[in-house]
This record gives sequence, C-alpha cells and structure tokens, in this order.
Amino acid sequence: MAVSGDGKNFIGAIQGLRGIAALSVLIVHLQDMPLLAGFLPPIWPWLEATVNLGGHGVELFFMISGFLIPASLMRHRSVGKFFLDRALRILPVFVILHLILFTAGPLVGYKFFKGIDLATYLKLFFVNLTFLPDALGLPIGQQNAWTLSYEWAFYILFAMIFVMVMQRRNWLLAAPFILLGLAGIAFRPIAAFFLVGLLFSLVDLRIRVVGWPGLLAGILCGIAMYVSIEYVHPLAALLPGALLFGMVLAPDSGIAAALSGKFLQFLGKISYSLYLVHPFALFPLQVIGVKLAAYGVNLWLLWAGFAGIGLIAALIAGTVSYELIEVRLRRLLDPALRGLFFGVRREARYVA
Repeated sequence: MAVSGDGKNFIGAIQGLRGIAALSVLIVHLQDMPLLAGFLPPIWPWLEATVNLGGHGVELFFMISGFLIPASLMRHRSVGKFFLDRALRILPVFVILHLILFTAGPLVGYKFFKGIDLATYLKLFFVNLTFLPDALGLPIGQQNAWTLSYEWAFYILFAMIFVMVMQRRNWLLAAPFILLGLAGIAFRPIAAFFLVGLLFSLVDLRIRVVGWPGLLAGILCGIAMYVSIEYVHPLAALLPGALLFGMVLAPDSGIAAALSGKFLQFLGKISYSLYLVHPFALFPLQVIGVKLAAYGVNLWLLWAGFAGIGLIAALIAGTVSYELIEVRLRRLLDPALRGLFFGVRREARYVA
C-alpha cells in the first residue's frame, strides 16, 4: 500500500499491480457480501472457490510495500519524517472510516455492534484505532483494515533494523528485530511476502519476458501464487510471487506493459481508498438486497444488480475518498504537522 512519491522513482507497472490487488479484493466482496446476507444464488463450487482466491491481492500489496519502503527510508534519512509520511498516508482515510463505523454502525444495526455493552464498545474502539485487534484476538471493525497491522509491523521492524545497520553500523543490535520479524513470519506466513519486495529492492534483478509471452508468463505466475497460498502454503507461493514481481519490475516486459494501461493506473492511484472504502459503499446495497430477497426478487437478478451497481459505487467512493482525503486533506495536514514536529514547512506532495 506504500508507493513512492518521487516522480523519478515511480514505476507504472507497480501502480497497475496495486490496482489489480485492490480490484481482486473488491471482486471477492461482490460475492461474499451477498453470500453472508443470504441472497447469493446457488453457484458452481469451482466458481465460488475461484472468486475467493481474489482475497490474496493483499499479498501483492505486501510485496509492493517490501519493495518501496527501503527506498522511502533512504530518501527521508530520518525515521521520524518517514513515520510522519506513513501516518499521513495511512491514517486520514482509516481514521475517518473508523469514526464513521463507530458512530453510524450502532445506529444502522451493523452486526459488529450487536449485543455489546459500553465497555466492550470502548475497548473495540481503541483497539481497532491502534491496529491491534488481530494481535489481541479481538473482532476487526473495518473489514480490510487487518492488513494495516501487518504494514505497521513491517514499517516499525524495518525502521529499527535500518537504524541499527545503516546508522549505527551494528548488526548485533539489529539481530533481535530480525529474529522478531522471522518469528512474525512463522506465526503469520503471509508476512513473508514483504521479503519478496525487499529482495528486489536490495538486488538489481529484473526478469525480462517481452510481448505476449511475458503477459502470459505474468498471468500464470500470478495464478500459481494465488493457488499456492490458498491450497498449499504461503511459503510455497513465494517463488511464483517473486517471478511475477521480477517481471513487473522489468519496464519492457509483457506484464509490465499490460499493467501500465490507463485504467489500471487509475485503479492503482485510488487503490488505498478503494481497498478500505468499498465495504462501506457496498453495505447499503447489501441491506437493500436482503429486503428485496425477502420480497421474492430473483436471486440471480439481485446478485447481478449488486455486483454491477456495487462495482460502480465502490469506484466512485474510492475516487471521492482519494480526492478529498488522500489529496486535499493531506495537503492541509502535511505542512502543518511537518512544521509542528520538525520546524519545517513545505509544499505537501502526494506520497502513496
């Protein structure tokens, strides 16, 4: 979910890959939300299983972060400034949605709040606000925000290792953080995908397969990665994931050219907002779908309407969130907070 704000470091194919990641997660919810609400028509098991694979778009996000974060730290040369940029990138959209969820959720009967008392409500409010529900085994309010816990853990661990190795020149001091990261991977193996991106950030390795063979190879590696995560083990998916990412980074490869198309570039630009906002955009349609199903409306018609209108609503909501929160609100917050913490005022720039 991180992307460089430096134009000279911008890689269009990574932007497109981010768009694919967000879109694949959205497609899963276009099936899951009707299923959970009870108006998904009977579909072939293979189709349901195939759509559910889209949830592994999050591992694509992890590879992208692993690739971009080291360059971001080197560019900032300050852990404090790096974390300010990370906070400005992640928190505005997340916090606004968090406040909407905990304010409007109980009023509209959102299932997350059913049967809880005030003490539990307050506990869930603060635990979710600090990205700790997964670590504490508590319910997650924002459907997709669990991945932000992984992102922040990676930022913190890598920043600590960066300080010990690059600034203090002491691998011994870095060892506990490295071991903690490895323990995290043992506990949550999908975190290993950060290492794929990290590898390509440290080693100038690019896999150049041009034309349609490169496009086909990239698609097959992506499919192999998703299937391996789901049906074998996340660690088994690291090889196809690395092959895919190596091809994405080669500017003239077939898959990189496909990912550089205008629509995927647009999706990549709004991907963070799209990823977090789309469950909120789909929720009213889910409620309407339940009511219409109770009136006997054909389930196939309901699902088609939910998917079609939901896709449009999610794209609109993601675009609005990007423009109003990620761009305009950040433009206001960036110089003020930079001046407050570092005594420096500058023109805000978009850092994704």
